[in-house]
Amino acid sequence: MISLFIKCLFGAFAVLLIALASRSRYFVLAGLVPLFPTFALIAHFVVGTTRPAAALQTTALFGLWSLAPYAAYLMAVYLFSTRLSLAVTLGAATLVWVMAAAVMLLLWFRVFPAAT
Repeated sequence: MISLFIKCLFGAFAVLLIALASRSRYFVLAGLVPLFPTFALIAHFVVGTTRPAAALQTTALFGLWSLAPYAAYLMAVYLFSTRLSLAVTLGAATLVWVMAAAVMLLLWFRVFPAAT
């Protein structure tokens, strides 16, 4: 139970950092804070302690591939932000992420069929 509370504190701290950064003259840092590899560290620790090193390597490669849908999301936000309302921009960008993630998964499982 205590570990869950600590994880919640880390999440709250990240939200606080994002809020503070967004109100400062360094507002662009609000886009960097969520990219701290908190969940990647957890995933890599779990994979690294339960599977061989090759599985950790494959997990890291998959993580690199997963940057493509995120880049598509950011590009959509960039392109739509001056043309659409905030809600529509974020909704459309999320849809772009879902479509890009689906394409990425299809490609991944074709290129690396043994990684299933």
